[in-house]
Amino acid sequence: MANSYQTVDTLKVGGKEYRYFPFSELEKRFSIQKLPYSLRILLENLLRHSDTGLVSEADIEALAGWDPKADPSQEIAFVPARVVLQDFTGVPAIVDLAAMRDAVKALGGKPEQINPLSPVELVIDHSVMVDYFGTEQSFEKNTAVEIERNRERYQFLRWGQKAFDNFKVVPPGTGIVHQVNLEYLARGVFSRERDGVLEAYPDTLVGTDSHTTMINGLGVLGWGVGGIEAEAAMLGQPISMLIPQVVGFKLTGELPEGATATDLVLTVTQMLRKLGVVGKFVEFFGPGLKHLTLADRATIGNMAPEYGATCGIFPVDQQTLDYLSFTGRSEEQVELVEQYMKAMGLWHDDNSADAEYSDVLELDLGTVEPSIAGPKRPQDRIALDKAKSAFHDVLNEMDRHRRNTIASTEEDFAAEGGAAAVGGVPLSDQGAVEVQYNGEEFLLKNGAVVIAAITSCTNTSNPAVLMAAGLLARNARKKGLKSKPWVKTSLAPGSKVVTDYLEKAGLMDELESLGFYLVGYGCTTCIGNSGPLPEEIHAAIQEGDLTVTSVLSGNRNFEGRIHPDVRANYLASPPLVVAYALAGSMDVDLRKEPLGYDADSKPVYLKDIWPTTEDIDNAIADNLEPEMFAEKYADVFSGDENWQALPVEESQLYAWPDSNYVRKPPFFEGMNKQPGEVQAIKGARCLVKVGDSITTDHISPAGAIMPDSPAGLYLQEQGVDPKDFNSYGSRRGNHEVMMRGTFANVRLKNQMAAGTEGSWTTYLPENKVISIFDAAERYRKDGTPLVVLAGKEYGSGSSRDWAAKGPSLLGVKAAIAESYERIHRSNLVGMGIVPLQFADGDSVESLGLTGEEVFDIPAVEADTKEVDVKATGEDGKVKTFKARVRIDTPNEFAYFQNGGILHYVLRNLANQ
Repeated sequence: MANSYQTVDTLKVGGKEYRYFPFSELEKRFSIQKLPYSLRILLENLLRHSDTGLVSEADIEALAGWDPKADPSQEIAFVPARVVLQDFTGVPAIVDLAAMRDAVKALGGKPEQINPLSPVELVIDHSVMVDYFGTEQSFEKNTAVEIERNRERYQFLRWGQKAFDNFKVVPPGTGIVHQVNLEYLARGVFSRERDGVLEAYPDTLVGTDSHTTMINGLGVLGWGVGGIEAEAAMLGQPISMLIPQVVGFKLTGELPEGATATDLVLTVTQMLRKLGVVGKFVEFFGPGLKHLTLADRATIGNMAPEYGATCGIFPVDQQTLDYLSFTGRSEEQVELVEQYMKAMGLWHDDNSADAEYSDVLELDLGTVEPSIAGPKRPQDRIALDKAKSAFHDVLNEMDRHRRNTIASTEEDFAAEGGAAAVGGVPLSDQGAVEVQYNGEEFLLKNGAVVIAAITSCTNTSNPAVLMAAGLLARNARKKGLKSKPWVKTSLAPGSKVVTDYLEKAGLMDELESLGFYLVGYGCTTCIGNSGPLPEEIHAAIQEGDLTVTSVLSGNRNFEGRIHPDVRANYLASPPLVVAYALAGSMDVDLRKEPLGYDADSKPVYLKDIWPTTEDIDNAIADNLEPEMFAEKYADVFSGDENWQALPVEESQLYAWPDSNYVRKPPFFEGMNKQPGEVQAIKGARCLVKVGDSITTDHISPAGAIMPDSPAGLYLQEQGVDPKDFNSYGSRRGNHEVMMRGTFANVRLKNQMAAGTEGSWTTYLPENKVISIFDAAERYRKDGTPLVVLAGKEYGSGSSRDWAAKGPSLLGVKAAIAESYERIHRSNLVGMGIVPLQFADGDSVESLGLTGEEVFDIPAVEADTKEVDVKATGEDGKVKTFKARVRIDTPNEFAYFQNGGILHYVLRNLANQ
């Protein structure tokens, strides 16, 4: 029943009457307008659901009376209006729902009980790979290969689209989920009938991709969760969360000539990572807002995972309405957003008072300078004029690690330009390999840019940086410049609107003249779908053991992610991606050295071809039209003839085929209607021991499947030729592949197999180094539970549920780390793995843990905050240390007790 704070009012828009829940009663006791915008969205959510049994008056009062400086401790239930999925994470989510239908039937329930209760939209965007590039046929060929490779997955999604209510699929070749969400799916304000009455409320969501936060640029509150949490949200479970701290980020001034939104977001990411905002909301405010376009805001919101925040949100203002109108939302919908936001006190303009925040950072936009970030973390920003020397540092470090032959004295560095050297020979010239490729001969050296990709949701949603790339290409072409022959160039926009406006501006031809042909509409290089390098380039890299590089306009550049051959990866704006393709190397100072030479052999510098802000603005004004959005999204769920031709069976239960893409998972086998007691973990051995900043890319299978890996060997045993392996992401619906690919990243340094990289560990009973999967299988036969030891920020990066599902299937029962990233910690709980955190000041190193110990961990109860972990060494000596139990809320303990969040939901449905 409703509490004393819940009142209702009505709003009339476009001839319709909407019920809504104002803050009027709360404002009698609390200063609601002092709350950050994002917390007011959460507060409305609590008020609206206070008659459902999910919310108490104490919850509402705790949020309304929020203390900016308090450590998060109060749990609340957040019910998102909708869920968005991409296909890599979405397929296993729908696989789980299909398996739950089988399981609920086995428990005596009805299959149709397993059905999304809120709108779910899945965009197929992560499956296209850059197999073909550099020609007019690249897009057509890549699309044909994508459909053929993924036929079984796509047939399954077609079944799901028909079998489940409230579930829609955006077919392949349409765009990237976050850009499609921004340009089409987002409502701004949601409306839905409840109890026969039409209600209006803020559009909110969770998504199975960490960059769901891109929608924060539109003033829509949402963030990434693992597929496990998303599935629970689909089935009506609230997202349990602690009321967060909120960091205010004040923006003043405006961007200077030559600086882009990409440079801005790399600066913001560096600043917020330095402050530390993991588990916090970030909210942008200040007079600088009016100088940022909606696309600029979305670029900043997109990279919230890179700066570590749960979200990075902007308020709703006139720019929001203008964008909604421009991208084809109806007049009635735009009016509803305006009237609702004003009625609720959520509207922002020059007269809006600043909220109170837990902490405040400030940035003068005028100080932003051209930058890149790398070689393996998005937060490691490098000013463009320092990029060459920074790469030399990387080259020395990599060479030192790889060869252990470089002394650390200053004499080992060439004087000119600070070039790294050994024996007086610059490292960039060492091991140079002669290559004959595509009719040209050249030397491939350390630092060579072998991949230059305009890609990803982050920047391809922003017309300013894409127009800048096209204009730079035009200027370069006029000067007679070309991309270097060893560079794999690609253009993968986030929506079809991008190619429309580039073509209308005459800039597609200019980009194509430099090799940047359309390769697909989807998340390609940024997710590791960069495709193979030409064999000649690959062979030269291997022969010379070269440290080559990639430059991409994405948001992720973690080790081993972009391409197995590429050791150093750099994030950059689209125009800088084009510039580096022209230069062909990271061993070039783009500010001082020429990109190439014109027909008269005169040097051409970056400043000679960089477009002005006026040029970019004019290109946008002259060529971007609202009709483009209306046309491209008019029939967005239908798909082309290839999609429509896929056969689909209409049935409540899925007829699991003999498929290497989609297999019935074992998670619910042998389930009873009631959970058992939580057991102590006894006699556990360490499977993986790692240091700081281990990402979900290191843990969860991603990228290419190597033929000699456990997953590759398994597929070959199933009769799959290596050329048809596809990627790990595309096979996330097959647990047999995924468990074999867990901890299989080629750059993983598992200290349990010192001196190795990749999927190796020591099977301790025999002191034998074998693959992690094979060791896990042996431990399973021994009846031995497993643990993971880790450092700080364990599980940072993408919101991959397989980073928890995989370890669970391998037999991991606990992880012990110095700290966790938010999504991964909750995913571990959601798969029945207990996340333990070393006491402050403790670590693997300080405790002297080798990983060879036998671990005993007491059973965790609902109120257990801390446990004593016992580690017994081979010599029989026992070390006991305290670890904090990171099961943070009562709801999370209920999930853990049931063996996982889906088991909890399944039992609730079966017992109704």
